[in-house]
Amino acid sequence: MSDQSPAGLWTFRGGSVSLETPVVMGVVNVTPDSFSDGGLNLAAETAIASGLAMWESGARMIDVGGESTRPGSAGVSLDDELERIIPVVSGLSELGIAVSIDTSKPAVARAAIEAGAVVVNDVTGLGNAAMVEVCAKTGVGVVIMHMLGTPQSMQKDPIYVDVVSEVSEFLVERARVAEAAGVSSESVVIDPGIGFGKTTEHNLALLRAVRQLSQLGYPLLIGASRKRFLGTLLQPVRGEVPPVQRDIATMGVIALSMAAGARIVRVHDVPSAVEVAVVVDAIVRHDGRDELI
Repeated sequence: MSDQSPAGLWTFRGGSVSLETPVVMGVVNVTPDSFSDGGLNLAAETAIASGLAMWESGARMIDVGGESTRPGSAGVSLDDELERIIPVVSGLSELGIAVSIDTSKPAVARAAIEAGAVVVNDVTGLGNAAMVEVCAKTGVGVVIMHMLGTPQSMQKDPIYVDVVSEVSEFLVERARVAEAAGVSSESVVIDPGIGFGKTTEHNLALLRAVRQLSQLGYPLLIGASRKRFLGTLLQPVRGEVPPVQRDIATMGVIALSMAAGARIVRVHDVPSAVEVAVVVDAIVRHDGRDELI
């Protein structure tokens, strides 16, 4: 039984999202090299159509990214990232869709916010002071994620003494830095960064600790969709499983995560995740309180 207070709202520039029921965030990568959907949404029209389809399927936010953060990925220039994402952010926002911008560049975040984005999802955990300033001044929501190293180096023998404690301490510390700079505490969401500088065992340890992570004082986001560790787990029974065939495994992760207290899940397969959210919510909130079954 959880002793958490009601989940309440995730507030951001111009609005909010209720966290009383789990929130599904759809992923639209406007990149040629993302691990799962790279190249599928390079054209702005296609990306906007994908985001709209996710929204109409029940997503309550669309996360748009213009730079791949898969292990070993190369960075892109500021101009290239802006060229990729601004038409998509603008197009989705004009349709009344809540848009999150997935970037670690303050200039990209600022331009995306001007184009209509209401949340900044930063894989570096707001590690750049200029990014903190952008978020504080514009009043956007923020997703503070943990990553060990950089996308280029993060999967080269990541080592922790206690991954749950270290990730927890990082997330709380970065959230407090953001708040001290003027970001509202009600705008902050934390993400342990599944797959970002973690081995399979590290990922599993963090997923087993979702209840603990969800009690750090901030809504918890889990982004395990189609990640490599799922392929590793499936390999003994399915052989090599490409990312697009890991959705069923993903649904298992998000069901358990929601039941343990995660309020937001970031996924590629929105319709399935929405169905999981409805069923999990009906089971674990039957008496108005989260309860792990």
